[in-house]
Amino acid sequence: MPWQPEDAPRHTHKADTPHLFRLWAEVANNVLAETGDEGRAVRSANAAVARAKRHPDGAEGEFGEREGWESFDD
Repeated sequence: MPWQPEDAPRHTHKADTPHLFRLWAEVANNVLAETGDEGRAVRSANAAVARAKRHPDGAEGEFGEREGWESFDD
């Protein structure tokens, strides 16, 4: 059964806006379709909401680093 945006608050308290509700449902449904694992789908959706709350401007890189931040090697 696909999740609806209204299901998000039952799974994470961090989903507290309509945008985050929709994000949660989209990620959960995509991961469920790809893996068939409901637990993994919920965990992935929760993580996506948490990332979106930490970086609301969407400036997070592929590996969790902030875009535009450089590391300097000696």
